[in-house]
Amino acid sequence: MLTTITPSTHDLGAFEVRRTLPDKARTMVGPFIFVDQFGPAHFDIGQGMDVRPHPHINLATVTYLFEGAIDHRDSLGTHATIRPSACNLMTAGRGIVHSERTPSAERATGSPISGMQTWLALPDGKEEIDPAFEHAAKEELPLVEDGGVSARVIMGSLWGATSPITQQAATIYADILMNAGASLPIDADADERALVVALGDATLDGEPLARHSLHILKPGQAMLLRASSDARVMLLGGEAFSTPRHVWWNFVSSSRERINAAKQDWKAGNFPLVPGDSEEYIPIPEVPKTVSYP
Repeated sequence: MLTTITPSTHDLGAFEVRRTLPDKARTMVGPFIFVDQFGPAHFDIGQGMDVRPHPHINLATVTYLFEGAIDHRDSLGTHATIRPSACNLMTAGRGIVHSERTPSAERATGSPISGMQTWLALPDGKEEIDPAFEHAAKEELPLVEDGGVSARVIMGSLWGATSPITQQAATIYADILMNAGASLPIDADADERALVVALGDATLDGEPLARHSLHILKPGQAMLLRASSDARVMLLGGEAFSTPRHVWWNFVSSSRERINAAKQDWKAGNFPLVPGDSEEYIPIPEVPKTVSYP
């Protein structure tokens, strides 16, 4: 391995979020510039997730659930409910606003919540593309099964299977479920790769992997992932970016000036509204929890 990043933990009241990117030691792994694992947690009856409308630029968000459900609405007019093992890809491009809330049916009964929220930086020349939304159901994402391993390919091509999800930069992303004692080769094709043990315990070439940490792998080296117990491991990475990216709050860009312009646009109300969820919004923070490091 190259680097291990221990997550910072943010308590959101009903559940915790563990964030590994961005970090002082590393800003990106391939196009991934933000990596959160949230939950596992359980909402009481009448409660749920309520992420009010907020803006993004020059990135794509990837939402993937282990448990629960989230209603996504955005300024394109999209309304989509994501459930476990499906994928939501929202491309912000020149600018988008969205909200994420627990559906009313789950709110009425109480429900679990657990999953991953990641951001992909958009590559040079594509940062200001038109905003877009894409949903792939569980059945549309290929499943590779062998010897106690069930690996769902969320993005890119892995183990001979290819996801239908759009890539702006070459990306690999997979959800790997492993029985105790099972193993899986981690190929060396991608420029940059990392692993997150979301549940259970696993080793890489015999070296134990700390749960919830981001383990960045040495480039060009094939390695063997083995489960010490029943485990869930996320593999992520892709092509290396030659141009640095900056992060401030919900904004990502190769240009600090572009981020400053987005700040002013959000303060001035210049972003579009979210149909069906336009009564609330998240104000811009004085000191954001997500910030790039010099």
